[in-house]
Amino acid sequence: MKVLKELDEAKLVIVDLEVNLGKEVRSAPTLCAKYKGKIIPLNTAHDGRPILMREENSINNN
Repeated sequence: MKVLKELDEAKLVIVDLEVNLGKEVRSAPTLCAKYKGKIIPLNTAHDGRPILMREENSINNN
């Protein structure tokens, strides 16, 4: 592995994230990155596996 650069505009935040899992609605504190005004979860909601911090994985912050 190799660090290409440090992202100065990114910061870690903990959000209370609500997700629909089939017929259930669950919420829990979730570690996310805030980058360019977008919230990007850093793990999956259903089993906690890590996911890539990509803008395509961002969620609507409304």
